[in-house]
Amino acid sequence: MILRGLWLLARGQRSGMEEFDPSPDGFTASLAPLIAFPLVGAAALGLGGQWQPALVGLFSRLCAVLVLPLITHEFARRMGREPLWLRTASALNWSFWVLIPVLFIAAFLAAILVESGLPMQQGEYAAIGLITAYLLWYHWFIARVGLVLSAVQAGLFVLLSGAAVGLLTFGPALVDYAYYGKMIRY
Repeated sequence: MILRGLWLLARGQRSGMEEFDPSPDGFTASLAPLIAFPLVGAAALGLGGQWQPALVGLFSRLCAVLVLPLITHEFARRMGREPLWLRTASALNWSFWVLIPVLFIAAFLAAILVESGLPMQQGEYAAIGLITAYLLWYHWFIARVGLVLSAVQAGLFVLLSGAAVGLLTFGPALVDYAYYGKMIRY
């Protein structure tokens, strides 16, 4: 059901939202892989002797994973749509997996552009632009359909949630850069 829901939403079909479990168990299942990857990454970094970057990276990524459902809940509560937040948060969590086929499609399109004579760097920029535009639209669509928001409200949701996730994901590295003058890998 999850794959069908992702596929339908990825094609702009509102019915895809109905494929996601609106229960706490469905929400927890959507969080599990998003928490597992930072745990494994931190363990690998820690086993390499870099415990401080491992812990900072783990906590910043866990906060980044958890802030999206938090913002989803708060948006739903403020808009009077609190019963819709679990399903929407689950769909947003699962939407991470759409990145994989989108990366392949964008790389394929960029390769076609490069073979047609576009310089490699411009082809890469085109791929990054396509990926970014599509994923922003995808999150906007999920928020709009899931929480029954207006286009502007969904846009505000995407801006706020994207800024929060970005700050929590890249904030520690930026602070290190400002303080130490170098980026530390988390």
